[in-house]
Amino acid sequence: MSIHTTNEQALAFKALHVPGRPLILANVYDTTSAKAVASLPACKALATASAALSVVNGTDDPNLSLETQLTAVRDIAAVARSFGKPLTVDLQDGYGERLEEAITGMIDLGVAGINLEDSDQKTQAMFGENVAVQRVKRALAAAAKAGVPDFVVNARSDTYLRGGSLEEAIRRGKLYLDAGATTIYILNGSQPLTRESIKEIVDALQGKVNIAVRLPKPDDAPDTLSSKDLADLGVARISIGPQLYFLGINAIKTAATKVLEG
Repeated sequence: MSIHTTNEQALAFKALHVPGRPLILANVYDTTSAKAVASLPACKALATASAALSVVNGTDDPNLSLETQLTAVRDIAAVARSFGKPLTVDLQDGYGERLEEAITGMIDLGVAGINLEDSDQKTQAMFGENVAVQRVKRALAAAAKAGVPDFVVNARSDTYLRGGSLEEAIRRGKLYLDAGATTIYILNGSQPLTRESIKEIVDALQGKVNIAVRLPKPDDAPDTLSSKDLADLGVARISIGPQLYFLGINAIKTAATKVLEG
């Protein structure tokens, strides 16, 4: 894919992030899942989930190397090209001093955007505020230098995930938007994101927000938020992380159990 085409994909991808009419991503992890999702009429773009991609490539999230990422994404990017869909990659914490190398490598494959975390993948420690802001700027500068000035950064603000306050996650999110991020991704750890807290995030960040939605289960509580609920709250992007992978594995186990146990 030419650099001009990659930037066109990035522009198209960025335009899909509309508060209240969110881009919905069913995150993939290999060529099979990418083909299955990309073939769906409702699929507007492809996105990887590093936790799932790690497992199918024989490692785990903290130990997913840049080289393994690039090799895996190369095949997924080929699927994205064949279906004419933009691709965004979960780049985790950006590989430290190799961030620019990682961005250039992804752009060479035709990737239109990334997730970028503000906590260390191995230690889970938060990066300092100035370092985190500079990392967003570094990623975008590297993309522009590679010929993709409209590259999309979905900046993860992990304070709340790591046990800190939602207010701090929002405050950091504002800084990342000022640094050029397209959207801010706030995850919850043991602290749930309620309808009220999501509304607080959306209002503070003008809807430039990515929220993860949980795939529905039979025993879900009536107030479990759906993609429609999140759209009504005004988010611009919805994703599901590695849930497709775990759902698929559970389906395989169930079917295999029936075969093996007769």
